[in-house]
Amino acid sequence: MTAQPRSGARIPWILIATLLGFVVLIVGLAVYAPLGLRLGMMRVTAVVLMVFLVLLVARYMLLLWLGYLHHVEGVMAERRGDQGEFHPPVTILVPAFNEGMSIEPSIRSLLRMDYPVYEIIVLDDGSTDDTFERAKAFEGQWGGAMVRAIHKSNSGKAATLNYGMQLASHQFVLCMDGDSKLTDDTLKVMAPHFRDPDVAAVAGNVKVINRTGLWARVQALEYIEGLNMARRAQGFMRAVNIIPGPVGMFRRRVMLDLGGYEYDTYAEDADFTLKILAAGWRIVYEDRAIAWTEAPESLFSLIKQRYRWTRGILQALKKRKRVFIHPTNAMTWFSVLMMAFESLVWPALNIFGTLFFLVVAISFGAGSYLLAWWILLTILDVAAALHTVVMEGEDLSLVPLAVFYRLVFVLFIDITKLFATVEEFMDVQMSWGKLERLGRIT
Repeated sequence: MTAQPRSGARIPWILIATLLGFVVLIVGLAVYAPLGLRLGMMRVTAVVLMVFLVLLVARYMLLLWLGYLHHVEGVMAERRGDQGEFHPPVTILVPAFNEGMSIEPSIRSLLRMDYPVYEIIVLDDGSTDDTFERAKAFEGQWGGAMVRAIHKSNSGKAATLNYGMQLASHQFVLCMDGDSKLTDDTLKVMAPHFRDPDVAAVAGNVKVINRTGLWARVQALEYIEGLNMARRAQGFMRAVNIIPGPVGMFRRRVMLDLGGYEYDTYAEDADFTLKILAAGWRIVYEDRAIAWTEAPESLFSLIKQRYRWTRGILQALKKRKRVFIHPTNAMTWFSVLMMAFESLVWPALNIFGTLFFLVVAISFGAGSYLLAWWILLTILDVAAALHTVVMEGEDLSLVPLAVFYRLVFVLFIDITKLFATVEEFMDVQMSWGKLERLGRIT
């Protein structure tokens, strides 16, 4: 079934009015309520603050510890030589729609792969620009790599990848985006994971390539600290809950047996990942398999992207709720539970906590406590940023951005997630939308 076209996202004025009403109510109670009620509010504030803090610290400590164990596990495996010489032929699928600005550097990055035998199939999904012509120029044999370019009518990324699976010549398939590029050893470090017959897929490490503006740089930190920190923890549990679109490798047999990607969500990657987990397969994470992608450089583009991500993930969770009821194992259940928590509970809790503490602190003259609270959270984020940046050998100049990340960026993203969640449950129509690229992939 193809996802129905929807109109653009609308501002949820009902939700905004509710939030403002909540603030007015708290201020009114704080100013005009009897002394006993005001003291009760202070006690409630202290309890909520403590619960929020415990949840936050526990979340960070759990993710950091499991992520560290994953890192140690990888280092030990590399020292033992577990990766070995396992280099089966691989098919790389590159779906592309109007990627004329980035398709050439994407293909060139694939031709530099340090790998014996592989094929590259560029799937032009009815582009209206010169994507197909640019890809067609690379057709032919390039050492151990064979390049094919195929033009088809527009049907969306999910259908395009399913079509590519039918054309693939090899039993291991790497899927990527046409606006990304991969590092030279991506195939070499991903393929050995399939020695484990229970592994159906390997998730790669996505990094931001455009790091010039503030919003892009803070996303570079977010991908390292926020997204990859969680993915490392899930990798240790062998239950990664989202295989990122820019770099994911699969057993072709599993993809075909499960029916491939489905078209009725706005996050086909998350939906297909949950389908694999629900079938009892393992999904691991390989941090050395790096895909460079272009992040939104304006706040408006960022909000549009995260709005679609959130609604797509919620749609996938609703479809795959069987994973909660009949989990195949404890690690899968816990990973998917964390996914639901991060999508549904945490954004609302963060916004509620920020508003509640802000209003109560101002009303009761407890601004110093609020400042101490935010300083504590910022220190926690800076520590997590330093840990993850060092672990990935990344740019240390990103670490100070953790202050902006905590005080501004996270709040913007959580508000976007909350709006998207409300609109998803209200079944507000939305459009797929395509992120405007600026040609930062070179």
